[in-house]
Amino acid sequence: MHGATVVIAPEAPNQPEVIALLEAGDAYMNALYPPENNYMLDVADLMVPAITFLVARREGEAVGCAALARRQGYAEIKRMWVTPQARGLKLGRRLLDALETLARGEGIPALKLEAGHEQPEAMGLYRAAGFRECSAFGDYPEGPPSVFMEKRLG
Repeated sequence: MHGATVVIAPEAPNQPEVIALLEAGDAYMNALYPPENNYMLDVADLMVPAITFLVARREGEAVGCAALARRQGYAEIKRMWVTPQARGLKLGRRLLDALETLARGEGIPALKLEAGHEQPEAMGLYRAAGFRECSAFGDYPEGPPSVFMEKRLG
């Protein structure tokens, strides 16, 4: 499994295999947080020109995803998910790095994200990648269970 080839590339999120990946992420998040604290973009929202949706495939199978949503003055990381069977392959870091490369290539000055305090592994990944806690942004309400993070790229 660890020797398998992984390819990360932009793809349409409306493919059945990718929809199943998103639904698995939704189920995970819904088990951790009440619906009013889940701010996930649906497939239609992910298909707008301002969003690049990346899929990680191992031997052709979709095992991870993440989206770069361009906002006014920054880009937001959305829909970050790696399947349980693909964890340990460093796909989360590779997806983050791919999003950062996209953002830097477009001159985007900062990456931001909203995560939850019930996800210590994700928080550790973001901190290790250089993200620091910040105040709420966009339309998000301030306060738990949300944790807001930012990485300046300038």
